[in-house]
Amino acid sequence: MVLAINGGTPVRDVQNSPWPAWPMWGDEERTGLLEVLESGVWSYNGPKEQEFLRRFQEYLGVKHALLVANGTVSMQLALEALDIGFGDEVIVPGITWQATAAAVADVNAVPVLVDVEPDTWCMSPQSFEAAITSRTRAVIPVHLYGNIADMDAIVEIARRHGLHVIEDAAHKHGAEWNGIRVGGLGDIGSFSMQLSKIMTAGEGGAVTTNDYELWYRLDALRNCGRRPENTETDKSSGDYGEEGDLIQSGNYRITEFQAAVLLGQLTRLESLNRTRETNGRYLDSLLSAVPGCHPMKDDPRETKKSYFNYAFRIDEKELGISVSLFRQALSAELGIGVNACYQPLNDCMLYRPQTKKRHRLNDEYWDALNPARFELPESQQAFHHTSVALTHRVLMGSSEDMEQIAEAVRKVIDNKKELRQRERG
Repeated sequence: MVLAINGGTPVRDVQNSPWPAWPMWGDEERTGLLEVLESGVWSYNGPKEQEFLRRFQEYLGVKHALLVANGTVSMQLALEALDIGFGDEVIVPGITWQATAAAVADVNAVPVLVDVEPDTWCMSPQSFEAAITSRTRAVIPVHLYGNIADMDAIVEIARRHGLHVIEDAAHKHGAEWNGIRVGGLGDIGSFSMQLSKIMTAGEGGAVTTNDYELWYRLDALRNCGRRPENTETDKSSGDYGEEGDLIQSGNYRITEFQAAVLLGQLTRLESLNRTRETNGRYLDSLLSAVPGCHPMKDDPRETKKSYFNYAFRIDEKELGISVSLFRQALSAELGIGVNACYQPLNDCMLYRPQTKKRHRLNDEYWDALNPARFELPESQQAFHHTSVALTHRVLMGSSEDMEQIAEAVRKVIDNKKELRQRERG
């Protein structure tokens, strides 16, 4: 059977059987947007925003939540709320979206990159502990694609060394670790509501915490430094509180329109997560039976899964083909993009902190920002030799769709000789 990449018939005819669309929306979002439009209350701290925060806090089981402009901002404000800045180091995994590390540089701290576990691509606790110095103030474990970082080990190490824990939960809305939802496992949780995320308002972000003092500072930081308790007073009279309460900041707020959309998204998040989890686990079982194909680790402490992307690994040596060509061939069979994991941050085209003049505070800091100084062998191995990732859209279909994905993987692997010939030109 000729592979689709070489002109054969693909496993899936996407013209007649398209993959589920994203974003998904319905009457909840439409009605909410019209209500905001007609109310004239389009700005921050409106009734839709307050309703979403109540529901989101209840859903996550946290005491406090705030909506902010995007997931990058949520990370930056978390660092500033913890009073992290120049002279401090923050430990970040080598595989993550560049904003995780860029937020650290944007508060004038040093992002210290550490390697990941090969079967989850999440931060290695051993690498984290080995990177701690007298300047380390915090760690940012990233829950990546379908996996949660080893929070038992990371939190224990952080507490032992007196470090703050900021969870990057941009991929994992609703996931649970030992029965506790992410966003409530560290000092501060950070979420993204960007278009591709599993709960979206096009753009947007959220921060969560169980600490009132941190919530107080986070709310002031997102709202031009205003004290949370006096928001209405601030609007009308400029009463910004006592001198000791003030904090320099800017406008990182969200709109009522975005909050209305997120209310609708929250109503279907749990149902979609169940569908993705069922399909993800079924696809794991199918791919585990394919030679040279390895699903990501299924950690029993992850008591409820949530998928941003569905990821798995192949063994280039066993198959005798490059993972890059495998991804191209699988994409042609399925009619949808098949990608590598994120580019490791020590050599990532989007993470270039030394292109910003504002970071040149002194020679020592400038040199410390150079990501190429870090060695990340597992991260590089994943990106260049093993990683395969598909959008979470594929998990929103049926069990038959999962069988079709597995069929496509088998077809590519069964025709590896054909791919080897192509690779030789």
